[in-house]
Amino acid sequence: MATTAKQELTLGPILFHWPEDRWRDFYFRIADEAPVDTVYIGEVVCSKRAPFYEPLYPDVAKRLQKGGKKVVFSTLAEVTVKLDRRTVENLCVVQDTLVEANDASALWHLSGRPHSIGQMMNVYSEDTLAFLAAKGARHFCLPAELPGEAIATLGAKAKDLGVTLEVQVYGRIPLALSARCYHARAHGRTKDSCQFVCEQDPNGMTLKTLTGKPFLAINGIQTLSYTCLNLVQELSELAGMGVNSFRLSPHTHDMVRVAAIFRDTLDGKVTAKGAAVQLEKLAGMPFSNGFYHKTEGCRWVEAEKRRA
Repeated sequence: MATTAKQELTLGPILFHWPEDRWRDFYFRIADEAPVDTVYIGEVVCSKRAPFYEPLYPDVAKRLQKGGKKVVFSTLAEVTVKLDRRTVENLCVVQDTLVEANDASALWHLSGRPHSIGQMMNVYSEDTLAFLAAKGARHFCLPAELPGEAIATLGAKAKDLGVTLEVQVYGRIPLALSARCYHARAHGRTKDSCQFVCEQDPNGMTLKTLTGKPFLAINGIQTLSYTCLNLVQELSELAGMGVNSFRLSPHTHDMVRVAAIFRDTLDGKVTAKGAAVQLEKLAGMPFSNGFYHKTEGCRWVEAEKRRA
């Protein structure tokens, strides 16, 4: 498919707990090598992790900007205690900083100021889109569980409102957040004394059914899909629905190569089918696109069956 100037490739925030040097070096490589337009950084899942990364933000942001990337800071997606509120406030009040709100607690600080709405905010309806746009939101990343029909409806509304839409097209799907830490509990620890055991699973901990079938992935207090969302074969349809930005969610495999494959697909240098084959060799996880096609999210709907 031929791309337009308005379509961009983005890299969402790292959802997992990686060692600081790995976290920093990942973004440095993205800055220098990845064909992405916008990069989101910031701790979204657990405020206890934030102190590890906050000292790295200035250097990482500077390196990304030097590499020609736009930098957006993402807020926490679950705010339950004063420390969480303070973390969100400290991020939002920084002037001349682009912020993506993932929880309503950020909206108080961002009201009347241009900002983005993250996929954890659950924008499902036209009314919600219009309400948040009136408060200053200019860009929306939609929840990954929305079917194509709903995305098309929101795309039409976004055009009327003069705002832009983003959709996650790659990576494990964020499904839920809890006040409890699954990771800590699985290792016989409490949330307050977790000792950051989530660092042992840099792509999430696999959760199996009673029959031993991989079903979900656990990331601290967050539940994710076990499968890896892959909408490379739906990019053209999404663009036609008014989606302007396509989000890749970071994992430990070669995200620079993943970004290059998606960029080549957007630019018409490789077919969607060819891109899917290349991505399968990289991911190490089964793919899914069921939510988009209005079926179980964990399912993979083949292109041939869609046209049948």
